[in-house]
Amino acid sequence: MKITIDSGQKGEKYTRYWNVCVGAGRANEGLRTSWQCQLKKAVQECGFSYVRFHGMLMDDMFVFRILNGKEVYNWQYLDDLIDALLDIGIRPFVEFSFTPADMASGDSLMFWWKGHASPPKDFGKWGELIEKTVTHWVNRYGIEEVRKWYFECWNEANLYGLFWTGTKTQYFELYKITAEAVKGIDKTLRIGGPATSNFVPDERFDDEIEDTTKHAQYDNDTINNFKWKGVWIEDFLNYCALNNVPVDFVSTHPYPTDFAIDGAKVKKGRTRYLESLYDDLSWLRDVIKKSEFPNAEIHLTEWNSSPVSRDYSHDYLPAATYIVKVLLDCVGFVDSIAYWAFSDIFEEEGGGPEAFHGGFGLINMQGVSKPTYNAYRLLNTLGDMFIGKGSGYFATKDSEDKFALVLYNYPEEIKTAPQMSIYPDNNVAENTQKTGKMQKIELHINGLRKNTVLIVETLDSNNGCVTTLWKEMGYPKMLSKDQAKLLKRYAEQTKLSSLNADSNGNINVVLELEPWAVVSIREIM
Repeated sequence: MKITIDSGQKGEKYTRYWNVCVGAGRANEGLRTSWQCQLKKAVQECGFSYVRFHGMLMDDMFVFRILNGKEVYNWQYLDDLIDALLDIGIRPFVEFSFTPADMASGDSLMFWWKGHASPPKDFGKWGELIEKTVTHWVNRYGIEEVRKWYFECWNEANLYGLFWTGTKTQYFELYKITAEAVKGIDKTLRIGGPATSNFVPDERFDDEIEDTTKHAQYDNDTINNFKWKGVWIEDFLNYCALNNVPVDFVSTHPYPTDFAIDGAKVKKGRTRYLESLYDDLSWLRDVIKKSEFPNAEIHLTEWNSSPVSRDYSHDYLPAATYIVKVLLDCVGFVDSIAYWAFSDIFEEEGGGPEAFHGGFGLINMQGVSKPTYNAYRLLNTLGDMFIGKGSGYFATKDSEDKFALVLYNYPEEIKTAPQMSIYPDNNVAENTQKTGKMQKIELHINGLRKNTVLIVETLDSNNGCVTTLWKEMGYPKMLSKDQAKLLKRYAEQTKLSSLNADSNGNINVVLELEPWAVVSIREIM
């Protein structure tokens, strides 16, 4: 393959939407020193500006309780957390969730940490909770700071019986109360929703609650023949337009997977085709443009190669290459996409059962960077002026006219996102990483300053892919301190080399990329 890039051309400004926001588990986990240390590393090296997590209003944050018949507000835990975020250099992408126990209309609990999924029994009291909490933040941090935050109502309320036990209409009413409370403090504060999961090929979410009888019946050969659509998006926008409810941004969670229920009520996991995110975002953008809110921002507040926190594919190199390819293919479609999540300090299913267990994190619990972390770090080397792209590459420069290029080899044999490899069996992940062929690239870069030096950084199966060393160690489940140190060093040891432009500012070189390799080539002088 031949790639020719004129680095001297005028660039076009674009949004590096992949490092605007990143996800995390729940608020209480953010009080831990290790969580904060990992987030600081991710902010410094991957450039994230916002972090989103569940549970700001849960009982383990003690924001609202009724004691001796009196309503008691206590923001000390939230203060501690948000103070730490701002000190790190990242802002909260606020997700208002879940219902405090003393405000809940039912006793439906999610996960071991007992988040209340039922709607508030008094929506007016919920509005007071939002109003008092945001007012507290304005008083503590100042209105100019809080205007830079985002406010989102709830999480995946369409997943009936998991994150929400109310109806679609009840969620829309909750959003209305939340939006009015936020805007009542300051009209420039940003509010959005509906934070739904996922894109589907059928009518299962068209009614008030999910109808499992309407799951499309399909097999692996026909899944990609269906037309997919976002969940609740059109109904949400229509409701807000009819009821004069503000929408500053639309949020949803476009995982490239589905869990269809077959005739026997058994869930079947499906992984979609490689371009599914591009097609989903095309649909989403068109729907918003045709709505009464055509200028609403688009924030994808969760995204990963699968929504399973015990999926070994998250720990292996193909997931990293998937991130790079798909995100670069979708430049210009949305304002942010939040990888779910930055850390394996994530406890929906309890603590991770071993050092590498397919957790969502870019970083494992011991602070070891996964290939996916290196993918985000390499994406962060790109400048903010686009100058060229094509199959397997994306070229930029920055405000100082410094050149940066990312190359990748996503094997043509793999037509989907990385297949789920469910814990404790990592065979699918191992076999996927072995798939593919070496790719030879004839690279021609013109228009550089004479004698420019470019650094070449390569992530592949033997450089910066920590599961390679973990396998050589015999897959230890519980890491010793020495093993953790070795793995941390190995994860940071990507391959480094350099290229030198000639006196005319040209570079002509032949590169060989291993299957799944990701390469950053960037100017350092």
